[in-house]
Amino acid sequence: MKHPLTIMVDLDGVICTEEPTFDRPLAQPLPGAKEALAQLKAAGHTVVIYTARGWAELKATRKWLDDHGMAYDAKSAPDRREGIAMQRDDLTLGIDVGTSGAKALIVDDRGAVRAEATTEYPLLTPKPLWAEQDPRQWWSATLESVQRVLATEGVSARKIAAVGLTGQMHGLVLLDVGGEVLRPAILWNDQRTGEQCRAITAAVGADRVLALTGNPVLAGFTAPKIAWVRQHEPQVFSRIAKVLLPKDYVRYRFSGAFFGDVSDASGMSLFDVGRRCWSSEMLAAVGVPAAWLPEITESTVPSARVSAAAAKACGLLEGTPIVAGAGDQAAQAVGCGITEEGLVSATLGTSGVVFAASDSYRVDPLGRLHAFCHAVPGKWHLMGVMLSAAGSFRWFRDALCEPEHAAARAANRDAYDDLTAAAARIAPGSEGLLFLPYLTGERTPHPDPLARGAFVGLTLRHTKAHLTRSVLEGVAFGLCDSLDLMRELGIRPRQVRASGGGARSELWRRILADVFDTEIATPSVAQGAAYGAALLAGVGVGVFADFAQACRAASQVGDVTRPGPAAPQYRRFQALYRSLYPALRGCFSEAAKVCCG
Repeated sequence: MKHPLTIMVDLDGVICTEEPTFDRPLAQPLPGAKEALAQLKAAGHTVVIYTARGWAELKATRKWLDDHGMAYDAKSAPDRREGIAMQRDDLTLGIDVGTSGAKALIVDDRGAVRAEATTEYPLLTPKPLWAEQDPRQWWSATLESVQRVLATEGVSARKIAAVGLTGQMHGLVLLDVGGEVLRPAILWNDQRTGEQCRAITAAVGADRVLALTGNPVLAGFTAPKIAWVRQHEPQVFSRIAKVLLPKDYVRYRFSGAFFGDVSDASGMSLFDVGRRCWSSEMLAAVGVPAAWLPEITESTVPSARVSAAAAKACGLLEGTPIVAGAGDQAAQAVGCGITEEGLVSATLGTSGVVFAASDSYRVDPLGRLHAFCHAVPGKWHLMGVMLSAAGSFRWFRDALCEPEHAAARAANRDAYDDLTAAAARIAPGSEGLLFLPYLTGERTPHPDPLARGAFVGLTLRHTKAHLTRSVLEGVAFGLCDSLDLMRELGIRPRQVRASGGGARSELWRRILADVFDTEIATPSVAQGAAYGAALLAGVGVGVFADFAQACRAASQVGDVTRPGPAAPQYRRFQALYRSLYPALRGCFSEAAKVCCG
């Protein structure tokens, strides 16, 4: 039996433990190497590739072997630094530059989380409606989180095949010609730019804006923030050399490179979402030179490498690839396996998000849904957002259920479990009691900051358990508004994957399945956007062959809840629910005038 030719690949090139010997990758073989390999092939040898670096460094070598018909077997490498044979893993590092902190998470080639750490930073609100952060604090928090995960037992920098980035979308980071931050970043939840939104929309035309960008110009988006800086801080505007989004600032600090990705750029009101490139028409309308903006690639493209300075600061190896990454919602969807049309995610956090992958560019003609590029190359996504999802249940617990909350604390139980246990004994529809979950205004399908919450249909028969169930049902109806808009655009959901704190409730998942009339599954791994970023890095450098393999490894589902006999009844209650906002909208507006003067 012929013995194999053993090849080790690392940053220095390719080292063979058998003749012939190379000191550079096979993509650039030494003279005589091809002939020597041809002789080995003729003699029946199989090439065994060992990697001490990760598949990013092997692509050229593997392609050369494939092109020349050489059979090979890919294995893990012995750790030569330790002088012992040690099985290695291909690990990827996902980094999420969130609103409250920077999270670092390491994932192996089976989709398992090996380490995670989060470092918090403050949110600045110097004036009403303003929300800002210091980008330099993102970077220092990222360094700390990366250092902490690399200190985990069984994890080392040499095992990290690539880095994937994600983060809060829409934030405006302005740099001068030296790469220094000009002012605090203006965040996604900042609401100061209403005047600028109206001006940009008037200049381009509402229909044209929607056709180009897939969305109305919204106060949280990036373009109106740039216009606000031009109007109110001309001394800052005059020094702008680069405009970046939050995760792309962190990439710049890691590498010195200016890159972004299609999913994150879709939320700037400067991007042609259908053509997946910057819109010259929108740039001209806002007055943004193309030179200010980073190069945009698909989410899985390796866009930069860790610099020597960054490697020294955080502990990663110099040269570690950094893939383009994605905005937080697209990255989280990848982590939940929402990578093909027919799969939808519903997030029951403080706010609620319904996210659907789409094979084509679809735009709601009234702009009620967000239409963005997906992190999956060549795909898009539709997204609906409600502002108070699980947040409505928390308000209900805190405002109306203090005795139950106190009793649960005393017994070391979760008050939510006690409340939902009682609500489970109430019939679907809560005996005609409906709840509007517009406690902080609403976005989809009613972009109305003055919308308010309401219980409608109260009678003497209703108990606290009825109110509890109506809150859960009202949130489900609100999320279904987004799902049904997606159905109108041709999306046919075969499964909705529910995540977030609210999805832990068996009753709430049952209500969602009946209201959506679609099966509800819970992902077995619920690590958020950082997890998706790590998977994107793995796809980008070949740890996973493609998204299908990544999802098979990582996106297993746990409990599945299918629609039950209450689904037809809920369709009737959904129609009643939808009639309430148009009936009450005028009251909401008048109440705001009375309260605010």
